[in-house]
Amino acid sequence: MSVSGGTCRAPDLAAQDHDPAIEGLDVYIVGGAVRDALLDLPAGDRDWVVVGAAPEQMSARGFIPVGGDFPVFLHPKTKEEYALARTERKSGRGYKGFTFYTGIDVTLEEDLQRRDLTVNAIAQAPDGRLVDPLGGQDDLQHRILRHVGQAFVEDPVRLLRLARFAARFHEFSIAPETLTLARQLVSDGEVDALVPERVWREVAKGLMVPQASRMFQVLDDTGALARVLPGLRFNEAIASAELVCAAKSGLSLAARFALVCRLSDDPQGVARHVKAPGECQDYARLLPVILDGISAAEPAAWLALIERCDALRKPDRFLALVGAAGCVKEIDAGAWERRVQAVRAIDAGAIARAEQGRPERIKAALYEARLAALSGVK
Repeated sequence: MSVSGGTCRAPDLAAQDHDPAIEGLDVYIVGGAVRDALLDLPAGDRDWVVVGAAPEQMSARGFIPVGGDFPVFLHPKTKEEYALARTERKSGRGYKGFTFYTGIDVTLEEDLQRRDLTVNAIAQAPDGRLVDPLGGQDDLQHRILRHVGQAFVEDPVRLLRLARFAARFHEFSIAPETLTLARQLVSDGEVDALVPERVWREVAKGLMVPQASRMFQVLDDTGALARVLPGLRFNEAIASAELVCAAKSGLSLAARFALVCRLSDDPQGVARHVKAPGECQDYARLLPVILDGISAAEPAAWLALIERCDALRKPDRFLALVGAAGCVKEIDAGAWERRVQAVRAIDAGAIARAEQGRPERIKAALYEARLAALSGVK
């Protein structure tokens, strides 16, 4: 890690050829790109903040306005986001209950003060200079996730982000006072104002890191898990090993979410509540079915499982679920791939013609043919 004390310079993220679009503007890269550069991690998308400019000035330079609640612009060429420096004031319930002020008198330090965690509140000027009024570099050095200020308790999304960052940076501890404020977000009922789509967005990101189980552990420790994912029965000890296996195996988001939900009474209902994509809902519904039938030793049981999971039409989904099940129990995935191939190789059209189109005969003959095919699979 590059951080040493509080005087570090990050790699020059802002280095670029002469750019007339931002010439004369007071601009800084902020947030995750700076944090990751200081941690010697690949920097993702750059987010910029512009200090002392009005929306009219940005439009005159060719920037494209895209912000809803506050002014955000896309660079005319790079399409990177440039947000005007802003302050915010709590005006209602939930993460949308804020009013924003983006006057030209808002300073960079005031903008950084409204951010969630100190490690996300470091800015870098185009000359490489770091602006870190809140001690983010020191917290990176000591591997601590710490809230910026008391305003942390005003936005329930910050609790979700805290849990996600705890999973991504699993070697970081969470400052005790930050955990206290996170629990206050629950006790005050702020987390109840979270919309399902926003919950899913953060959960989906957190699931794709190697130590994803820590996200759920933090949500559980703060009392938020039952509020944001009602019906989820999460066994941290089991899920931890399973999600590590999923990450090492490169399983999809849908497969990882199915593993998280598999102990719940209604896995698909958990997925529906957060409005997870249809694929994630299907995986959550089917994984318990597969786990229940995957150890069968008879061809008739194999065929029943293949048909129940619609593996004839969706073999890739079925085999992906078998892969996920392999993180729970020992499974011969190759054997199941051969079984699916054998069943799908049966020519249903030829059987229909042989039975002269009689439905009751076709169904029975097709079943026997598939069963015979499976009986020959090693």
